Amino acid sequence: MAVQPFRDPPELEPAREEPDRRPAVHPAGHKAFGLRGRHWAWAAIAVAAGYLALGVVAVTGAVQILTREPTDAELRRAADAEVARRWQAWPAGRIFPERLTYLPGTDEVEYATRAGIAPGTDCKSAVDASIAPILQRHGCRAVLRATYADQLEGVVVTVGVVVFPDQQAAYKARREIPGSPTALRAAAFPGTVAARFDDAARQVGTAERGGPYLVLTTAGHSDGRPAAAVRGKQQPGDLFGLVPQLGHAIAQNLSTRALPDCTSADWQC
Repeated sequence: MAVQPFRDPPELEPAREEPDRRPAVHPAGHKAFGLRGRHWAWAAIAVAAGYLALGVVAVTGAVQILTREPTDAELRRAADAEVARRWQAWPAGRIFPERLTYLPGTDEVEYATRAGIAPGTDCKSAVDASIAPILQRHGCRAVLRATYADQLEGVVVTVGVVVFPDQQAAYKARREIPGSPTALRAAAFPGTVAARFDDAARQVGTAERGGPYLVLTTAGHSDGRPAAAVRGKQQPGDLFGLVPQLGHAIAQNLSTRALPDCTSADWQC
């Protein structure tokens, strides 16, 4: 057997040391964007304090707005809005009370009694064709009608409330509509003193604006006699003195502003 000469084992290469990849720790602390850790802490505290101050200011402002007294302008706007809603918000009996007072030419007060309230509210059918386009042009929303009889039940008066979007529209319509006996159509109610009052019996009429409302009236004899049969035989003012008074009472009732009352269902606070 051949004998191999003995050889020294190969020399082993020394193990390579891996470089230390951990970030170096500086004695004064780590920097980012030129700021050290403690500086970032102070910056965070400053930002938080700023947000806190803004929050306090916002809450304080909101509390002041919610608790401050309303301005005169805000009160007027709220009052105007409440007036404009009355034709829908009020019951019919509040718009047209069961009885209205008037002065018949003496110091003694008399009462006009309501005969009925018309169910329809259409702008076109409640007035004559001569003025229907005027109402529509200015944005008429509805016409509410009721008929009253004087205390002696010899005269009947139909009162119509024409509803407009605002006071300006009502004012413009009033300028174009004369107070005439043919402006508002008569509303008769079977079984009442006003059963025979029709358009042919209309003799006098008035027109008065109150806020966003135009109040029209038309009146005649309760027996339904045609206006042509009595025209020129008497002074209408002597017999129909209550007509403008009733129209004024309804207009004033609907348009008089009230102070806001958040406890009432009429107000939205």
